[in-house]
Amino acid sequence: MKKPAFDPSWLPTYKECFENDEIELWNDTINRGHARQYRNRREAILRAVEKLMPPGSKILDVAAAGGNFTLPLAEKGFHMVWNDFYPEWMEWVKMKYEHGVVEYAPGNIFDKSAEFQQCFDGVIATEVIEHVAHPDAFLANLATMVKPGGWLFMTTPNGRYFLNRLPKFSDCPDTSVFEADQFKPDSDGHIFLLHPSEIIEMTTRSKLHLHTLSLANNPLSGGHLKLSHLLRVLPKGFVDLVEATTQRLPAPMRERLHATTIIICQRPLAPTLP
Repeated sequence: MKKPAFDPSWLPTYKECFENDEIELWNDTINRGHARQYRNRREAILRAVEKLMPPGSKILDVAAAGGNFTLPLAEKGFHMVWNDFYPEWMEWVKMKYEHGVVEYAPGNIFDKSAEFQQCFDGVIATEVIEHVAHPDAFLANLATMVKPGGWLFMTTPNGRYFLNRLPKFSDCPDTSVFEADQFKPDSDGHIFLLHPSEIIEMTTRSKLHLHTLSLANNPLSGGHLKLSHLLRVLPKGFVDLVEATTQRLPAPMRERLHATTIIICQRPLAPTLP
């Protein structure tokens, strides 16, 4: 994945894409807290895909934006299908492309859900489910796109994190009132932040096997509580050690101290007929 050379004549969309990637991929001195949060969850998903799936697997990357999961996995030999609600992001992804198999399916992926039934060996949806008014239906629909035995990889902000102020999905009797506000980008578009218990329930209802639910990004590694300035002076190894230590705390404390949930599910194999 290459870094495009900045061009002042770019459309505002591409300038915004460049600024986002500068923070998240190429220059962590701009906003180290944000960069570290992003890299922790990104690296966790990329490692999981490589561990659980063989090269050549066909993977859908939903709401893939700048392709920061699509492109490196294509370079590792996976057959990637890039999707985003905003088709203008597609040209930015093409600017960063170097090699590998990448197909493009812009638009609302659920308009194509019938076409994509049991089509993919894996589906990636990072920081997406919190932007939709019906996260339960969103997850159930994604599950139908995964082949039996295939994998679903997600990340989402942790609703149990002690700094979260957004509502709990299961406490809202009629989530259709949020439909006008869904699909907005960035944290301004967050509707619900799901609690781990809600995610477990949703995966069960979607007939998925929850392989792993882990948490990442404590206040130090995420740069919260005005700790971002410490990330400029503390060695990376020390910050990693603190992160590893908080991830070993008892579950109730772990849920309160980490901002990101990482979810890996598998669609069970179809039962064998007698």
